[in-house]
Amino acid sequence: MKASPIQINETGCLDNVRFIPSPNCDERPAGCAISLLVIHNISLPPDEFGGNGVIELFTNRLDPEAHPYYQTLRDAKLSAHFLVCRDGEIIQFVSCEKRAWHAGVSCWQGRARCNDFSIGVELEGSDTTPFTDRQYAALVALTLALQKAYPITDIAGHSDIAAGRKTDPGPCFDWERYRAALLAAGR
Repeated sequence: MKASPIQINETGCLDNVRFIPSPNCDERPAGCAISLLVIHNISLPPDEFGGNGVIELFTNRLDPEAHPYYQTLRDAKLSAHFLVCRDGEIIQFVSCEKRAWHAGVSCWQGRARCNDFSIGVELEGSDTTPFTDRQYAALVALTLALQKAYPITDIAGHSDIAAGRKTDPGPCFDWERYRAALLAAGR
């Protein structure tokens, strides 16, 4: 039996997914259309999956003493709109109507401040670990829902909008597979 498509509701949230509100967001500039989807990867601690580190980071509850790497994130205020876990679960942290703090210093096709006009999707993973079949399926479904709700014209990696500063989603992200799945779905 095929799963029903997911959809974004009038509040900018995905129906029927876990929503864990992040305080790390604010209002988008007035009249700024959402036109860019930015794909990232994240794992906390680095290259470890399945824990609560990302959730704790995005909700400002990450204990800097819990892991040596967390010291580098002591004062970080970060978020993304969505996290796609290794098992394909999608968790939402910020309404798409709000600006999540995922891109940092960034530029896309001559436009700076990509957080203003983008939606950020984090894939639980790293630059050195392939993503799972369930993650690709969830990402495609999420992308289709976002494209239906917003005038998204471009999809880029964090490395594309912050060249030289960021490497994610990394060499293990299969852009051809992702684009072919979107094309097969009619996008």
